[in-house]
This record gives sequence, structure tokens and C-alpha cells, in this order.
Amino acid sequence: MAPQRTQSPASPSKTISRRGLMLVLSSPSGAGKTTISRRLLDRDGDLAMSVSVTTRPMRPGEVPGVDYHFIDLELFDRMVEAGELLEYARVFGNCYGTPRGAVEDALASGRDVLFDIDWQGTQQLAQNARDDLVSVFVLPPSGEELERRLHSRAQDSAEVIANRMAKASDEISHWAEYDYVIVNHDVEESVAAVEAILRAERLRRRRQVGLPRFVQTVQAAL
Repeated sequence: MAPQRTQSPASPSKTISRRGLMLVLSSPSGAGKTTISRRLLDRDGDLAMSVSVTTRPMRPGEVPGVDYHFIDLELFDRMVEAGELLEYARVFGNCYGTPRGAVEDALASGRDVLFDIDWQGTQQLAQNARDDLVSVFVLPPSGEELERRLHSRAQDSAEVIANRMAKASDEISHWAEYDYVIVNHDVEESVAAVEAILRAERLRRRRQVGLPRFVQTVQAAL
């Protein structure tokens, strides 16, 4: 049975309003960030997945507004020009980006937003909203284990796996740009590690925007 989504018991007191955070998970393909992301979303009711805009055609089974916001290139370019995207990229002729408005609304309401993006997107988020960003890089236990996991998925050809392995070295070279680094020996342990990071980051003083007033009420009663 799938775990139930609940409000995080480690969140600050509900009498203290909190600004949300942007949690980024990055890793080379096959290291486990997608599995970790899904388990975090299943367990934590305060965490929501960022929904990107894209100019690529919708694929069978995809749901607009859930998987992506599907838009045309003209609108995408207007959003870039207007500064409405926190990060964006053009990949194989298609464009992808994170709408600023939806993320800002979530953060202002105390909701945390999860991003499954690469190091380039993370760099853009750091430039545009560093105070709200918490970045985690997920490493495989070894190169051999990464290759084994890619083969065990049975989703890609030998050529695609070879390309993913070649790209992994460049992706891993950016590990030091992240706030936290975890080695994914075991998925459950890795999920627990990210949950611990979330608990600590939610308690940062600057994110507890209602803390000064709360402290004043405590002091006034002394």
C-alpha cells in the first residue's frame, strides 16, 4: 500500500508563518533522483512538484497542467523576454522552463516546491532566487553501479546507455556547486537523508517570517 501523504510533523509551529523553499534534486541519469523525488512527494504533504512549461508536443498519457504546461514557441519567447521564467533551456529543438509566478505563489503560502533539473537549471535558479534555493546532488555509489542500474531499467539501447554514461562524468563534475551531496547506496536511506535536509532547512530563521512577531508575544508575556 502506498504511503499516505501527511503534513510534515517537523514543520515549524503553525503559529509561525513560514516561507517555502525550492528543493532541487540533480544527478546523472540512473543515480536515483526520480525515485527519491516520487517517494518524497508521496510522503510529504507540504511538498509539490514544479510543473514546467514546454513547447514540445504532448505525448500519449500526459496531462496538461500536471506533467507540463504545453505552450507554443511565441508564448515561450514572450515569457523569457518578460522575465517570467526562473530557469529555461532549449533541448533538441524544444524549450522548457519554470514559470516564476506559480513558484512564487507557492513559496509565499509556505509550500515547498521540488525541482528535478540539471546543473544548468540549478545555476539559473541560484542566480534568480538564491535565498529560496536548497540544492542536493545525488551521486551513484560507483560508475559500475550506475551502469548496472541503467542496464537493469531495460529502457534504453546499448548506444543510449553509452551516451548517458559519457554525459554522467560532466554532470558529476558540478557536484561541488550544490548545498548537499548524498551517495545513493540505498533509496530509503537517501530519502531519509533528504527528509532530514528538509526538516533543517524549514527551520532556518530567515524562512520563519512569522518568528519576530511570535518572539515578541513570548517576551510580552514574561
